[in-house]
Amino acid sequence: MFRDRFDAGRQLAERLRDLAGQPAIVLALPRGGVLVGYEIARALRLPLDVILTRKIGAPFNPEYAIGVVAENGFVSVNQEELALGVANEEYIRRVVPKLMAELERRRQLYREGRPLPDLTGKTAILVDDGVATGFTMLGAIAAVREQHPERIIVALPVAPPSTAERLRREVDRLEVLILPEPLDGVGAWYEDFHQASDEEVLELLRRAREMLAELNGRMPETEAS
Repeated sequence: MFRDRFDAGRQLAERLRDLAGQPAIVLALPRGGVLVGYEIARALRLPLDVILTRKIGAPFNPEYAIGVVAENGFVSVNQEELALGVANEEYIRRVVPKLMAELERRRQLYREGRPLPDLTGKTAILVDDGVATGFTMLGAIAAVREQHPERIIVALPVAPPSTAERLRREVDRLEVLILPEPLDGVGAWYEDFHQASDEEVLELLRRAREMLAELNGRMPETEAS
């Protein structure tokens, strides 16, 4: 088990040490993923930003993912779930605009309305605090791919083997610390899995920006010495 998301981030950073100093950016899925991503960005001295996705929850259980939307307009629905009658097209048409509105709210909150950063020629490191079905991460991958990064890496503390294999086929590199079967929920692998707040996310993004600015400010002096 991990003590908390920060502990998981530090452990993932060890797996990603080869990326220190490379043209890369950590893109975390809010809210919990930002806590993990902060430690990776801090250890590797990389910029930290968010990638915004939302799962499409089933009508009977919002936590049960039947699809995903991403901030660039990407929408994917599990057609097998529709065929089984878990939801219908009318439900999808009704819920997707609400999810998109929430993504826009978060974009204004976390990025002051800015679009995704330019990823051309960079390695995008996508981070969350864990995945079950992987739908939200697949949405993040699709959104990031449209920004034409050099490579896409997914880094996760915990994921079931079947989901990890599905994600592996979509990216250039996958790092997962724990691959339990059954998963029994992402939170089961943390001693502290508190509900991260917007305020906590904003504070970590602010700290990451200040850290990077400080590092960049010291670089000329270091080279001169």
